[in-house]
Amino acid sequence: MSALSPLLEQLRALWRLRQHEVNAAYQRTLPLADYVVDRWQKARLLGFGEGSSIYDSALVLGEVSVGVHTWIGPFTVLDGSGGLQIGDYCEISAGVQIYSHDTVQRAISGGQHPIERSPTRIGSRCYLGPNVIVSRGVSIGDGCVIGANSLVNADIPAGMKAWGSPARVLAPVQPFSCDRLASIWVPTRWRATTPTWPAALSAWACPAITGC
Repeated sequence: MSALSPLLEQLRALWRLRQHEVNAAYQRTLPLADYVVDRWQKARLLGFGEGSSIYDSALVLGEVSVGVHTWIGPFTVLDGSGGLQIGDYCEISAGVQIYSHDTVQRAISGGQHPIERSPTRIGSRCYLGPNVIVSRGVSIGDGCVIGANSLVNADIPAGMKAWGSPARVLAPVQPFSCDRLASIWVPTRWRATTPTWPAALSAWACPAITGC
């Protein structure tokens, strides 16, 4: 019997226990490390903003800055070797790869050309769909939506939807106004009987969700 066998059995027992607990609570099964690594604690250790989280299966390289309440999904790549900034309230979906370097010229020159690095920026309130790839040096403005499987190799202006390979800007994002937010979240009866609800809602939710 291998000297590691008892440890492996303990790990398997831990996996079975955590798998049962997490599946019962959230109906999901995770890679082993994500059962034992707290996503919010890992984000704090990386210096990310308050309320942000990152799966343990994410790869983080170099200098990566992330704002508050941003969700970094599983199996993502955050390459900060040339500098990477991600804003507040972003959703970075599973499989997204954001780069701030590439080795294209190094490869085709047979190693004669140096690695190229440029800072990459993702604004606040952005949604990047699954498997989006963002090339080095790209800037995505605030409030953008990038469709799944897109290759973003050029800047995207704020407030726009873009998708494709390469990604093209196709439409503006519909503004999520305070009135629209209220129509979804605030009961009609409460709105009718509470004259001060617009101010209360705006103070609480709008700066975070709509940017207004």
